[in-house]
This record gives sequence, structure tokens and C-alpha cells, in this order.
Amino acid sequence: MQPAGADRLRPMQKMKIGILGTGDVGRQLGSGFAALGHTVKIGSRDPKSEKLRQWLDRNGGAASTGSFSDAAKLGDVIVIATLWSGTENAIRLADTRNFAGKVVIDTTNPLVFSPGAPPALALGHTDSGGEQVQRWLPEARVVKAFNTVGNAHMVNPQFPGGPPDMFLCGNDAEAKKVVSEICGDFGWPVIDIGGIEGARLLEPLCILWVLYGLQTGSWNHAFKLLRK
Repeated sequence: MQPAGADRLRPMQKMKIGILGTGDVGRQLGSGFAALGHTVKIGSRDPKSEKLRQWLDRNGGAASTGSFSDAAKLGDVIVIATLWSGTENAIRLADTRNFAGKVVIDTTNPLVFSPGAPPALALGHTDSGGEQVQRWLPEARVVKAFNTVGNAHMVNPQFPGGPPDMFLCGNDAEAKKVVSEICGDFGWPVIDIGGIEGARLLEPLCILWVLYGLQTGSWNHAFKLLRK
């Protein structure tokens, strides 16, 4: 099964995509890539889990599962879609050598959870999760993206006011070009805010997104930069 509106997505040059993480974000983006004809492998500690079996059934022969290392080794582009608490270990299990020279899309948010309280940032002001991922992967080209919207709207977002904007940042201009093309194929205009330190601004946007959702009881919202 393709994501809603997948027939309207514009295909780009076919790539191999490795995804670390089996949660809603990883599976939703994986389905989006598969719908465009890319080869996709989701890496997991349990690649034969029921939720991954169902994901495979929906996404056809271009989709597969394996270990974190399998996914990272396959990918021309690697998506990190893990909970923050497991991100460093997932990267270690994937083997940092498998990331060298590759475009890495960091979708994570460094959130900490406390009972009875909304999530908070574990890093901020002088550091960020995006910068930490870049330090863990010094030979990779990390781009922070897809961290400011819910997974239900990551592919082909449909809003009455027109498509929202995808904010991204990273140190490598060519890597940001690749990720911008991916965003475009998924239906997103892109706002590039500069180097990876821009994640210090984008990760708090996740908190704003969450707090609005908690206040309204709705998770169908996204951000757009208005300009004239």
C-alpha cells in the first residue's frame, strides 16, 4: 500500500536508502521512498518483527529489513529515525565506517520524558542532537530534517493553506541539495537555515509542535515561513 497521494509524487533518480529505526517515522519515510521506486532497507534489532513484516507486505519487492549494519551498508542515503535514547547505540551497531562519505538524514529530536510532564530537550542553546550526530559520524554528511512535523504528514503533506515548509540544516551543501530534492519529491518546499548548528533552533520547534498538539488534542499541524 502506498502513502496517500503517492501517485502525485515526482520521482527522482533511484537510490538505495538505509533507515535506522522501526518506529512510525522510519516506516512512514520508508514507505514514501519505496513508493517512489527507491530500494529501501530498514535496520532493526529485530528485523523479523511483526510490524516490519506488515511493512514489507505493504511495500513490495524494493523493501527489505535487516540489521542496523545491513541498512547502513546498503544506503546511499541513510535515515536516522530512532528514539534519541537509542540513537548512539544504533549508530554504533550500524558501524560508523558504513556512514563514511554518505548523506545522513537526522530526523531525531533529543527528547527526555518525565511522568505527568510534556517532553523536554536533553540538549539546547549551546549544542543539539544534530551536532551530536555529526560528531558521532565525523566522516558522514549529516542533514537535520523531518524533525518538525508528525510522521502522518511527512510524505505528501496536505493542508488547506498549501504545503508547509521543511526546515533543514547541515554543513555540506551537496548533501543539503540531495535532501532538498528528497523533500521536494515528498511534496515539501525547503527552507535551508545553514550549518548543522541550526539544529539548536529546529529541535525546539519539535517542542512547540508537541505543546500545540497537547493543547488542542490534534496533531495535524505544521510550520510555514511566510515571506513577501
